[in-house]
Amino acid sequence: MSVSVNWDGDDRFKATTGSGFDITIDKDLQQGPRPMELMLAGLGGCTSVDVVGILRKARQDVVNCVADIQAERSDEVPSVFTEIHVKFTVSGRKLKPAAVERAVRLSAEQYCSASLMLERGGVKISHSFDIIEVE
Repeated sequence: MSVSVNWDGDDRFKATTGSGFDITIDKDLQQGPRPMELMLAGLGGCTSVDVVGILRKARQDVVNCVADIQAERSDEVPSVFTEIHVKFTVSGRKLKPAAVERAVRLSAEQYCSASLMLERGGVKISHSFDIIEVE
């Protein structure tokens, strides 16, 4: 896995992933997200992929999954994450709460590399979920 980050001479950088995608990173939020926002987006993407995949394997009829992430950072420099809460809103037909709880737990404890890496670095990560029934 690789990423190349190129400075544009101003306050922006272009990250090019090994898979060929470009992301503009901007500390002033004029043309892209801040670096720490990208870390949260990576965490959200990693755990959401797990949760949806686990639910599908459990033959749950998932229609949508949203991970809302709130994070706290230390007041001192470096301003690292100290606590992160991931709240899933999973929509589907006749979803079993036990299956959703299991998917969230398995992602957090076994599968999401981003979450496990942050926790090993001292970040406290918590999870919750809501289920929305759709027709």
